Amino acid sequence: MMLGTMRLELRVLLAFISMTFQGLLLAGQEKQQPPRPRPEETELWSPVPNVVTPGSAYGAPPSDAIVLFNGENLDQWVSSTDKSPAKWIVADRVVTVSKSSGNIETKRKFRNYQLHIEWRVPTNVTGSGQARGNSGVFLAATGTQDGGYELQVLDSYNNPTYVNGMAGSIYKQAIPFVNAGRKPGEWQTYDVVWQAPTFNQDGGLKTPAYVTVLFNGVLVQNHFALKGETRYIGQPYYKVHGPAPIMLQAHGDPSPPISFRNIWVRDLD
Repeated sequence: MMLGTMRLELRVLLAFISMTFQGLLLAGQEKQQPPRPRPEETELWSPVPNVVTPGSAYGAPPSDAIVLFNGENLDQWVSSTDKSPAKWIVADRVVTVSKSSGNIETKRKFRNYQLHIEWRVPTNVTGSGQARGNSGVFLAATGTQDGGYELQVLDSYNNPTYVNGMAGSIYKQAIPFVNAGRKPGEWQTYDVVWQAPTFNQDGGLKTPAYVTVLFNGVLVQNHFALKGETRYIGQPYYKVHGPAPIMLQAHGDPSPPISFRNIWVRDLD
């Protein structure tokens, strides 16, 4: 009887020791585990973004936009050749290219920006290929005569041409993903995000220019890295420059001139 009792007590003691050891082991493991993450650890409360009031409708300038053309005058523009007042024709809240007057450019210079611009090929347009409703938006103008980086403007509605020269192309560099052009007489829109190139102190390229373009609300260029400035003949290449104006082209093709309206920019620097 006594032997049986001793065996029972021994089993109880061993069970107690085992449970105590396991408890100590678990407690040690809990102490070694890192604290459980909290949602507050990944919350950022500064810097607080500035408040920008969106435009009242699609294409209307937001509250922080610089309005470059509002239909009234060309006070924000000059002639690219001699910096005299721009001589294009303003009527009915639209500005129409004066081909004999040459290119015009903004008085202000920009580096990185968001641009909205609307353009229209006239209903009575004539010609074909590159000789039909041709113009261009130079996203950073580095010369008076078509120097810089050109976003092509052209009638691309049932008008075959080389595809890196159609509307929505970065001229002679990037083919648009799709042809989103409307027919002549209808207003078209470009919404552009431009990131200017940067250069090292020795004049070498540090980072290329990048551009994203929506054509009539359709993405046609997505953060495209430009190979250099636009070249009509030969390969593009970079040359050192700083902030630059935006330039609109008075192309020399014989077709009737195109028109622009509702031009604004948001400086992203």
